Amino acid sequence: MNKPYDPHADFQPSAALQEELGPLLNHRWGCRCTLHGRRLFGAALAAGGAVAAVPALARDGVDVGEQSSLSKLVSAEDVENAAQMQYGKLMSEAAKQGALASAQHPQLVRLRAIAERLIPLATQWNPRAKDWRWEINLINSKQINAFCMPGGKIAFYTAILDQLQLTDDEVAMVMGHEMAHALREHARAQMGKNAATGLLAGLMSNLLGLGNAGNALLNMGRQLLTLKFSRGDETEADLVGMDLAARAGYDPRAGISLWQKMAQASKGAPPQFMSTHPSGKSRIQEIQANLPKVMPLYERAAKPPRRFDADVKR
Repeated sequence: MNKPYDPHADFQPSAALQEELGPLLNHRWGCRCTLHGRRLFGAALAAGGAVAAVPALARDGVDVGEQSSLSKLVSAEDVENAAQMQYGKLMSEAAKQGALASAQHPQLVRLRAIAERLIPLATQWNPRAKDWRWEINLINSKQINAFCMPGGKIAFYTAILDQLQLTDDEVAMVMGHEMAHALREHARAQMGKNAATGLLAGLMSNLLGLGNAGNALLNMGRQLLTLKFSRGDETEADLVGMDLAARAGYDPRAGISLWQKMAQASKGAPPQFMSTHPSGKSRIQEIQANLPKVMPLYERAAKPPRRFDADVKR
C-alpha cells in the first residue's frame, strides 16, 4: 500500500532502480553529469535501418538544424515503451516512500497548468508527440532536478522549485528544456551513437589484435565523442525550450534569471572545457543572442490566464 505524501520525505530510489535509470537520477541542473538517459534505455537497442537525417524545420523562432541521424539506429517505439516502464517504476517507488505529491499539491497543480500550455506545441518539433501519453509528476527530494523521458514522461523534484524560488516563466523554461530533450530524441540518438561506436570499436580491436589496453583507448575515444554531443544537445535543448516557452506565453528572458540562479546553486562547478554541459555564462550568452528570434513569439502569444508565482507557498 502506498504511503500518503509526506512533505518531509526525501525520495531515495532503490539501488536496483538507480542502476537501471543510470545518470538520469543523478542529473542536477548545471552539474558535470553525463547526457540525460545515456544508459537509460540500453536494453531497448534494436537493429537500425537506413540512416536518414530529419530535415530542419522551416519556421520562425529558433533554428537548431537537423535532428541527429544516429537516432535512426534505434527504434523510437522501443525507447518510448522502455521509458514508460522505467517511469512507472520510479513513480511507484516514490509513492511507497511517501514522496510522490498528490494531484492537489499546489506545486503539482502549477506544473500541470504550465505543461498544458507547452504540450500542444510539442508536435511542431516531433510529430510523434501527438500520440505520447504525457505524464507530469512531482517528487519530494533535495535534488535540484527535473527531467522528461522519451514519450513525454515528466518529473520535477521539489528542490528545483523551492530552493531556486522559480517563477512561472522560469518553470516553463526548465520544462521546455526537458521536453526538448525528448522531442529532439537526444537519448535515442545517444543510444544510436553508442551502438555504432561500440560496433566500430569491437571491429577495430579484432582487426588490430588489441587487448584490454586497446579497448581502453577506444573507450576513451568514445567518451571524447560523447562529450561533444552532450554540449550540443544541452545547447539545443536550451533553445528549443525557450521557443516552446515563448509560444506558450511565458517570457523567454526568464532563461537569464534561471541560469543566474543555477550558477548560485552550483558554485564551484568546473570550467566549461571540463564539463559535459555548457557553463552558466555560456548559456546566458546563447539565450541573449537568440532572444530576438523568440521575443516576437512571446509578444503575440496568448498569456496564461493564471499566474501561480504569488499563490504557491514556498
